[in-house]
Amino acid sequence: MVDRFRRRETADAELVPELAPPVDRKAEVWGRVQLARNLRRPRTLELLAVMADEFIELHGDRVFGDDEAIVAGFATIGDHRVAVVGQQKGADTEENVRRNFGMPHPEGYRKAMRIMELAERSGLPIVTFVDVPGAHPGPESEERGIAEAIARSVGLMSRLRTPIVTVITGEGGSGGALAIAVGDVVLALENAVYSVISPEGCASILWRTSDEAASAALAMRMSAQDQQALGVVDEVIPEPGEGAHADPTETGRRLKSAIVRELDRLVLIPTADLVEERYRRYRALGPFDEIAAPTPTPPVPPRPGLAERLRGLFEAGQRAIPAPLPVGRRQDPPAREDV
Repeated sequence: MVDRFRRRETADAELVPELAPPVDRKAEVWGRVQLARNLRRPRTLELLAVMADEFIELHGDRVFGDDEAIVAGFATIGDHRVAVVGQQKGADTEENVRRNFGMPHPEGYRKAMRIMELAERSGLPIVTFVDVPGAHPGPESEERGIAEAIARSVGLMSRLRTPIVTVITGEGGSGGALAIAVGDVVLALENAVYSVISPEGCASILWRTSDEAASAALAMRMSAQDQQALGVVDEVIPEPGEGAHADPTETGRRLKSAIVRELDRLVLIPTADLVEERYRRYRALGPFDEIAAPTPTPPVPPRPGLAERLRGLFEAGQRAIPAPLPVGRRQDPPAREDV
């Protein structure tokens, strides 16, 4: 009986939207954050196994070493030979430690830049996969120039003379994500998130406690749907079933279809127009209007009290009394002899 009533309630809500229960936006967005962080969510290598006919991984930045938090190489997706760069988390504790939980060091971004420059020289499009809570924040990354590596990667991607498709597959956080996300087209899976800082970090700054992470996630509008409304993401790819982790193979097929479609379109655009449009795209993000501050109204002076008025009258009376004439030295008339 209860099940029948619930089914009828759901049907009524579909027919009459006013009868639908209110949506808890905070819970909805926080649920997507948890799905984006799901440990079984497919990563770059798992998606490439479904999408790519072949993939050749390259290693090392030719300066310091090889960072396994970023995988890079060349692949064939559909009819397109492409360069691939993506962040890679581990499936278990041992692999996560080896891959530094998907948080790249500076050499990881320098490896990515090396592959992207090879792609430009070879005339190959670039596909990047973003899934990172943020770049590695440790002292060794600071010593090796993590900020410089991220900034140089963003600058490089903004001027590469080849098509770039970026896919947000999971958690896109901070500059660690943006470093490989400057694309001509940005796609995002349905339960992916994209933000300038993690919700826990934002809550710790604004609310002084990480317990408000769900409120921060809602305020930052970090879901893929919100990012599409803001113009940061171009298309949201639906996930099968309960999420990408439930059917990685179908997720890969859907992504492949969207990536091939965008590559078919981008390769027809003249290179100069492509680079110019990419530059304008990112210059236009975050627009704002400046409005002149209203002219402040001069404050009305307070009405003087009785004591102030009496003091004013007394001082005015004192100013009205004429000053006494100066007293000079008395001079006697001259004597008769003097005359």
